[in-house]
Amino acid sequence: MYNFSACSSLSFAIVLQPRMVQASLKAKRDGVGYRTKVPRNVNMENLQNGYLFSEISRCKLQHIEKFPNAKLISLGVGDTTEPLPDIIASSMAEYALALSTPEGYRGYGPEQGYEALRKAIAESFYKDISIKDTEVFVTDGAQCDITRLQLLLGANVTIAVQDPSYPVYQDSSIIIGQAGNYKDKALKCRNIEYMRCSPQNNFFPDLDTTSRADIIFFCSPNNPTGHAATRKQLEKLVEFARNNGSIIIFDSAYASYIMDDSPRSIFEIPGAREVAIEVSSFSKFAGFTGVRLGWTVVPEELLFSNGFPVRNDFDRIVCTCFNGASNIAQAGGLACLSSEGLKATKSMVQYYMENARILVDTFTSLGLEVYGGANAPYVWVRFPGSKSWDVFSEILEKTHIITAPGSGFGTGGEEFLRISAYGNRKCILEASRRLGSFFS
Repeated sequence: MYNFSACSSLSFAIVLQPRMVQASLKAKRDGVGYRTKVPRNVNMENLQNGYLFSEISRCKLQHIEKFPNAKLISLGVGDTTEPLPDIIASSMAEYALALSTPEGYRGYGPEQGYEALRKAIAESFYKDISIKDTEVFVTDGAQCDITRLQLLLGANVTIAVQDPSYPVYQDSSIIIGQAGNYKDKALKCRNIEYMRCSPQNNFFPDLDTTSRADIIFFCSPNNPTGHAATRKQLEKLVEFARNNGSIIIFDSAYASYIMDDSPRSIFEIPGAREVAIEVSSFSKFAGFTGVRLGWTVVPEELLFSNGFPVRNDFDRIVCTCFNGASNIAQAGGLACLSSEGLKATKSMVQYYMENARILVDTFTSLGLEVYGGANAPYVWVRFPGSKSWDVFSEILEKTHIITAPGSGFGTGGEEFLRISAYGNRKCILEASRRLGSFFS
């Protein structure tokens, strides 16, 4: 339907070329001075591309340099844009101010998080599914927890990821040494099982044809597709993990955006406590992308093959590698989970979901295939026969709108763009107007 060519102004070939390769070529041209005798981590050499969102930011800077007067609209990186609710910001400000007094000063806190916040998380999100506060680890965000979990698991496990999926799952697996070498030009790693999630299978993998893996990374609502797994789908996933003796790492960072009866936690599924870990975050439902606060739930029943509790080892990792989340951020987290705070964050979620509705309506009216946007702040749009980086570049060049190319989330994302609903309403409406003009 649409014919897209690569945008020359973005130096498209350079955009796709790994920055480490560029740096290596430059070093060969310019010569290298003094070197240490320390070899480079071979796993880092296996990272074939720059991190997706860093590449998008680089494209943005190139575009601003070429069009300094353009009013750029950023719908690529999923970063919240609206101010923190007063109840939350004032709680952090009061805590910070109290640190200047002898009575209010606090230094190191428990590595696992303050007890009050751990209890509030268990009560607010897991009240009906019997998660204990001692199973909750308060941290500085889900992304950091994913890498700490990788450190916990080590290099000698196999993993499975949704395709497409959040790039951190694969990249952290490469860095820790789990992934092995690339097996083909499609940038798929030899030791990773890729679970294709597409419109054809309702964005849920065919587990009958999925090979066993020790660790299954699963995100719902999914980033980037916006699909929230149904109860029946998650029951199949838990059954699959139990039959194979696997551990699910369930990313529920967008659970607060679920508007229907889809499960918000893997622990709503019977049997999940023996096979799952859940990571989540305050970033997207409370606007804490810069504040940094999250949590991980590791049930007591989850055991390694030798019978040792996973929770105990994760506690050791946290105590060794982390000094605990900021006490100021934790004060904000407690405010988020107060009755007034929950009301305020719900209003924020509804704001972004209205943005998603506007974007869905825009792309649907243009006759495009549109997914997501119903239970997540992401809209997943297909452009059949086109390369996603080409579509990204053309839209940026002609409309001054940043999106996210689907192939950056895996080969299963080719032909798609992810459009973020995080933005000021005026920007969302203006973006819809520009896109409508461009595609009509």
